[in-house]
Amino acid sequence: MVPDDDMRANLPDYFDIQEGRKHARYLVARSIGVHIDRKATLKELWAVHETGLDEYRKRDLSEKPTPVKDNLLGLKVLIADRILEECQLCERRCRVDRKNGRTGVCGVTDEPRISSEFLHMGEEPELVPSHTIFFSGCTFKCVYCQNWDISQEPASGDWLAPKEVADIIDRRRGRNVNWVGGDPTSNLPFILEVLRRLDLNIAQVWNSNMYLTEEAMRLLDGTMDIYLADFKYGNDDCAERLSGVKKYFKVVARNHLEANRQCEMIIRHLVLPGHFDCCLKPVLDWISKNLDNRKVRVNIMDQYRPEYLVGKDPKGYPDIGSKLSPNEWLKAYHYGKKLGLNLV
Repeated sequence: MVPDDDMRANLPDYFDIQEGRKHARYLVARSIGVHIDRKATLKELWAVHETGLDEYRKRDLSEKPTPVKDNLLGLKVLIADRILEECQLCERRCRVDRKNGRTGVCGVTDEPRISSEFLHMGEEPELVPSHTIFFSGCTFKCVYCQNWDISQEPASGDWLAPKEVADIIDRRRGRNVNWVGGDPTSNLPFILEVLRRLDLNIAQVWNSNMYLTEEAMRLLDGTMDIYLADFKYGNDDCAERLSGVKKYFKVVARNHLEANRQCEMIIRHLVLPGHFDCCLKPVLDWISKNLDNRKVRVNIMDQYRPEYLVGKDPKGYPDIGSKLSPNEWLKAYHYGKKLGLNLV
């Protein structure tokens, strides 16, 4: 697909990476030298990490990065590994020791399962063909999940070593690498380890529900080139009832602000039937008022259908027990246009 002017205007770095004028951020992170002391405390490692990030932010993506032995990406791998001892990657903050086989709400072990990987032709036009790597397990419990067979079965799929995944990426040669699930958050340490072993100048896409901790967002800084970010709900009540998470809006809004600071974004909002006033309107209003519109595209999605628990018992979820009507989606789309958002 040849990008149009609007795509290029909102995602210039992404297209420059594809066309060889700039370099993927994870490669730049590998060129930032840092002192790595494996005996240091986590607090001490974070201090070194912040110094490395300061240096990273001074770099020009158009300058060819030269990898060094002890680098910022390697430090991120070490910090992520430490966090697994008391997991706090998502805002559930289960604090379980995943390195010793325990699991939290997501059910993901320290050896994550990949349910599938392929060149996906069904993502946003800017992304296809997108090399999607689907992880099993999720930090959410959405009652209408369209991928429930992946998200709610964390033990399904296959374990592949990081080097194997890096080799697969090298062979696939998609337009980007699209880390998804389920949700990729629980697998962040593994993903960073894959990037440590990858050499391709290829854009990295974080395809997530965005319910990450601030620590996880700091680890992503300097590794991802696009956030493909869900913004599902405009209030906490709908989020808790339909996805089983607390303090949703504050957490996800905070992370969208941080993602917008780090790099370019495509934000997805799946339109739910009957949720215009409580969810769609406040989400799009917030995006319009708080994010740098020059680096953001918004996908108002019409794919909702009653799946998973809603599909089994639609009367138990009367507000979302039926498919989205064309008129509901058109109303949502026109509202986004009225706000001046850059719609996919």
